Amino acid sequence: MIMTNITTRNGFLLVGFSDDHELQILYALLFLVLYLVALTGNFVIITITTLDQHLQSPMYYFLKHLFLLDLSFISVTVPQAIDNSLMDDNYVSYGQCILHVFFFTSLACTEVAILTVISYDLYTAICFPLHYEIIMDPRNCQWAMIAVWVSGGISGILYSNFSNCFIKSATFSITFCRVKIIYQFFCDVPQLLKLFCSNDYLGVIGVAAFMFVVALACFVSIAFSYVHIFSTVLRIPSAEGCSKVFSTCLPHLFVVSFFLSTDICAYLKPTSDSPSAFDFMVSIFYTVIPPTLNPIYI
Repeated sequence: MIMTNITTRNGFLLVGFSDDHELQILYALLFLVLYLVALTGNFVIITITTLDQHLQSPMYYFLKHLFLLDLSFISVTVPQAIDNSLMDDNYVSYGQCILHVFFFTSLACTEVAILTVISYDLYTAICFPLHYEIIMDPRNCQWAMIAVWVSGGISGILYSNFSNCFIKSATFSITFCRVKIIYQFFCDVPQLLKLFCSNDYLGVIGVAAFMFVVALACFVSIAFSYVHIFSTVLRIPSAEGCSKVFSTCLPHLFVVSFFLSTDICAYLKPTSDSPSAFDFMVSIFYTVIPPTLNPIYI
């Protein structure tokens, strides 16, 4: 059934969690619940941090952008998955696949950048409290966020540009080595790479290597910030002061660790011709769960 007409259709077939339509409906309902929880939680927090005059510090400014980002991030993959499951039609066109790649990679890279900026904000607040207002003044915060969003957009353009070149060549000459089946509930880069026949994939790997270096730099920056934060906190004589700092930092550290570890697991793990339930669960962990966990920041 999966193979039917897919070689002649101008697009890809997403193979999600099950071929059973009743199970697909169950998964769609579960995704819908998670999506509504994420939308409601993030929207409420964005509204509160915008309207409450006591929540106008740089930290809440960055968190507001993070919540807005996660609203967009979860909206790239989950609504499409819900629609495909309910309609029992997992076909996506080339154009939809390019948009998936662009928005997903843009927002994922932006997320890593924002988490890095938030860790630097915490580092500055705890390690240099007397200089905090000067370092994190509103103008600097605005420029930091502009740089974050622009860097994410550039990442998405690089990925989608190579994907677009590949797709255009595939449209006019059959360059697929395999049937155009993506074992994922969205157009994921590792799954697309598995379909390449020509050396075009080397360009995507080059971009992926560059982005890996950038992500590694962000990870090192976050680790550097937290090493100094914890070394400073352990010197605080007051147990109440330590508890307050830990209650602020640990939620952020948890989300950073969760997001980066599942991302690394998904992108460095070799793709399989018969993905396991574990592979799909990992993809849910880095696409759906982080936006749903955002309220733990507040």
